[in-house]
Amino acid sequence: MTGTAVIIPAKDEADRIGATVAAALALSGVDLVVVVDDGSADQTGRVAKAAGARVIRHSRNRGKAAAMESGAEAVRLLDGETPRNLLFLDADLGETARAAEPLIKPVMAGEADMTIAVFVTRVKLGGHGFVVKLARRGIERATGWTPAQPLNGQRCLTRTAYEAARPLARGFGVETALTIDLIRRGFRVREVEVEMAHRATGTDWRAQLHRARQFRDVAWALLVRG
Repeated sequence: MTGTAVIIPAKDEADRIGATVAAALALSGVDLVVVVDDGSADQTGRVAKAAGARVIRHSRNRGKAAAMESGAEAVRLLDGETPRNLLFLDADLGETARAAEPLIKPVMAGEADMTIAVFVTRVKLGGHGFVVKLARRGIERATGWTPAQPLNGQRCLTRTAYEAARPLARGFGVETALTIDLIRRGFRVREVEVEMAHRATGTDWRAQLHRARQFRDVAWALLVRG
């Protein structure tokens, strides 16, 4: 049976990464957790390793898509004859990562090529959802499908689907691009409700800068896909 590897891009998440790794390791069928420490200034990598993850470190921050690619390449090098499925999780999920099981099952059963999480319990967001609306409308125009949570980074996919979507779109445009590229190539994409939650972005200048970068990257991913 095909196993599942969890890949967790992480930057400055020392306070939550240990709990996230422990929860990921408890998932059925998961036999490998890879944390990509993307230029953290804290002890993210050390905490992740102590929790049982294999850790890859970028000496400088290279962005989410680059971290995802580094993690997937590490899994490929460790795979046997049958490649593992890939489950991407955010570093700040903490213990709620235990609820990722429903994302794995449809892929393991051959019912979907990629699953995308829909958080049942929504945290209060500091922004106004303009990036989400941009991504949702862009995906709908490109594919005819309207996702509920287009930017959700909790995704499980087969190695075949992952390779078909490479190279990944840069930065925060990666989720939007993954969805469009796989649907256009005929892969089956399904949203799955899960009881997971991550830290909400706030309203300070750092949060506003984060959303601006998200908007830029999503807009670029849509633009190059017509």
